[in-house]
Order: sequence, then C-alpha cells, then structure tokens
Amino acid sequence: MSRMGDVLAGSHAAWEFGTDTDAGSRSVLIRYERGLRTPKLFAALGERRVPLAAVEDVTLEEGRRGSVVLRLVPRPGADPLTEAAAGQLKESCDPYRLTLPADAETLARRCADELRAALPASGPAERFLVDAPQVPLSFKAYDAKASFDGRTVRFRWFWTGASSAKWKAGDQTFAVSDLCGVEWRSPEAAEGHLRLLPKDAPADGDPAPTDRDPASVVFGPGYGAVHESLPFAAAVLAAVRPRSAVTAVAVGAVTAVPAPRRDPAEVAAHIRHLGELRGAGLVTDEEFSAKKAELLSEL
Repeated sequence: MSRMGDVLAGSHAAWEFGTDTDAGSRSVLIRYERGLRTPKLFAALGERRVPLAAVEDVTLEEGRRGSVVLRLVPRPGADPLTEAAAGQLKESCDPYRLTLPADAETLARRCADELRAALPASGPAERFLVDAPQVPLSFKAYDAKASFDGRTVRFRWFWTGASSAKWKAGDQTFAVSDLCGVEWRSPEAAEGHLRLLPKDAPADGDPAPTDRDPASVVFGPGYGAVHESLPFAAAVLAAVRPRSAVTAVAVGAVTAVPAPRRDPAEVAAHIRHLGELRGAGLVTDEEFSAKKAELLSEL
C-alpha cells in the first residue's frame, strides 16, 4: 500500500505515499480537507510532506465508533510544528493522525507494517526535516498584532489590550538572528501566550509575566487561535533553528515586507493613551515626548 502513488483516504485527510523528488527519499504527503467539520489547524496547514526520515514509529489502534487510527510518530526535533506545540495539541488536532473506518483495518495494518519497515532512522533529529508553514504570517493576540516575514517578528500593541509596561516599551521588532527560541502556550489553556526568547536574555532570572514582557503577546477568548498562532510559532522556530545551510540561505533570501505607514487615527489613539499614562504617573514627561515623536515619525 505504501508504493509510490498509492493513497489512503480517511477522516479530514488523505495520505499519499511516494518519493520526494527534490531529496529522492520516501515520504508521506498529507493533504488535509477543507470544510466546516475539518479542524481549522488542518485547513490552515493545507498539506505537508513528511519524509520517512522524520518518522520515529507508525502505530495503529482502535478509534471511536468502530474506527481505526493510523498515526505517524515524528522523531523529536524533526518537525517545527510539533516542537512548538510541545504536546499541547488535542488528539482531534493532531496532524499525524488518520482516522479510518473499521473495514479498512487490514489495509491500514499492512500500510503501517510497510512504513515501519522502511523507516531509515530513529532517535532525536539533529535538524528539522519537515517544512515549516510558509511566511508571511500574522495573527491577532489580545494585546497586539504579531507578524512575521521570514526575517523579522513584529509586535504592534493594541491600546485596548496592551499593558502600560508594553506601551512604555513601544512596538517591538525582533530579528531572527537575535532569537534563540520560541515558547507557545495554547490559547485553549490558562495563560496562553507566545513568547520570543532573545539570545541576550539573562539565563538565571525568571522571565517577566507575559502581560508585561515586551517579547510576549498574550492570548484570550477569540485571540491567538491555535490554527493561527501555532503555525506562526513553528515558522519562527524554524527560522531561528534553520534545518540546513541551504535552508538558511533560503530564509535569508526572503524579501522583508516593509512596515506599513501608520494610520493617523491609530497614532492619535496611541498618543492619547500615552497622555493618560502620563497623567497617572506611569510615564514621565521625557518618555511621553520621546514616544510621541517616534509615533509621529511613522506617519
């Protein structure tokens, strides 16, 4: 069943078995369905090519309501998406699970056996072997809009959600070269957030709370949804830890999207909010003047 060109179709996805023409290695091409019942993460991913070199194991188990579940178990360190997720995804959103009807069990078992026999390696991978979601990417958190163009991460604070500490720090720009990692906490759990980990962060100190850390954005009901924030985190992580010299060149070749000029109404709202912070004694006159000049320069 795992011969080149064979396809195994299940719930929300179809697996096509073949050869990666670029690398010449065997792989599984996972094509996700689009529809109202398809998990939004799957629809956002579209499709993923998974080299067998990125797979640790293949399992088959009984599912619900007379179904069987075929699953690829990725090697640690092989996929930036699962590395960023860090085990926080629900089973229904696991991109490596394929649910099949019970009458497909014999076929699925044969497929699992053939794939398992063809796995070329095991143990942690030294580099990413599965492609990250493509940039540019962006999403809305509770306190900011986050955007990533392949080279730079930008946080633009919302005056309705950002804390005074973040307002005082100003909108943030982080070059990939200045980062050492990404921390993603699912918006479906308490204190969901995306935190960038700068290389120059103190190793022995506790990080600031995410609502006051300018290197973090916080999620909330309706903000930072999994299908938006997790691919974003995976793309940043893959750029921070390029999987090869060729990939590093490719990432470096991405044309950075210039930051758009600010909306005058948005700038005016920011300045009003800064004035309120100054009136409350949270911002000094000097800080207010400097930030106001910075905002006006972006018009």
